[in-house]
Amino acid sequence: MQSILGIETSCDETGVALYQAGAGIVSERVYTQANHAQYGGVVPELASRDHLRKLPGMVDEVLKEAQMAPTDLDAIAYTKGPGLAGALLVGASTAVSMATALGIPSIPVHHMEGHLLSPLLDDPIPDVPFVALLVSGGHTMLVEVQALGSYRLLGETLDDAAGEAFDKTARLLGLGFPGGHLVAQLAESGDAHRFDFPRPMVNRPGLDFSFSGLKTHTRQLIARSQPADYCDIAAGFELAVVDTLVHKCRRALKHTRLERLVVAGGVSANQRLRAALDKALPGQVYYPRQTLCTDNGAMIAWAGWHRRHEGQMSGHIEVKPRWPLDELPPLMSADR
Repeated sequence: MQSILGIETSCDETGVALYQAGAGIVSERVYTQANHAQYGGVVPELASRDHLRKLPGMVDEVLKEAQMAPTDLDAIAYTKGPGLAGALLVGASTAVSMATALGIPSIPVHHMEGHLLSPLLDDPIPDVPFVALLVSGGHTMLVEVQALGSYRLLGETLDDAAGEAFDKTARLLGLGFPGGHLVAQLAESGDAHRFDFPRPMVNRPGLDFSFSGLKTHTRQLIARSQPADYCDIAAGFELAVVDTLVHKCRRALKHTRLERLVVAGGVSANQRLRAALDKALPGQVYYPRQTLCTDNGAMIAWAGWHRRHEGQMSGHIEVKPRWPLDELPPLMSADR
């Protein structure tokens, strides 16, 4: 039974997981760094140090839970990029050093491909081809997937990603960081239709996104409002983001003449987004389980298994902080 250890250190989550062919994810750990909240955003140097501090112990915990020794591993996958250079180097150097010592391959993985493939870990599995909405803290993009590993970028954000807009709005509302789930919680008791919010670029042709104008509108509204209004502002902001994403997804499916949509990344955990997509595209939308929405080692181990199956391995440390998804070679097999 082939066993792949996955290591994720692209930003402020440390993720380690063990994937076994035929059994799936048998053990995993995710550590979310809390030391960035006081700065209102991720501090790269602090992120790197925290990865370095937590990663060795997490690897030990994952192997111990799976009742495996390092010598039982067949390969080690790690996030090559995109992400923060220093954070990526921690994961890459750990993975390649371990793999070299054990005499097994190391597998560099694209972070966004990990997100894209994560819904395929659970039933029901979407048939290829499909459109993927990858929506996270640093990325918002629509991708046409004609085959696994064969990706065509349809549209992306021109400025802030949706997750960044959530985080910045949370900071303006005094909610803390990271803020996506905090805005969503505050929005639950708000009136989403009390204030008017723009839906950026929905009346323009194309599939690109822009959330900076929505963020500016929200900041100006907060400046002239009282704290008692904040739940309504949060609800209105969240609905504006959701409406924009749903509109662009429907347009992408029409443009490509495809029927299925895969949604992945941290923002894919948002319940209002899931409900709106399920209503707009009943039976056509696929998501990862909630625990796989944020950055995690499971998606890296899973993507690494696919890449190893194709013989796409490496024996030296590689990081690529900027790495277009459409540069990846195709994958031939989607077997679990």
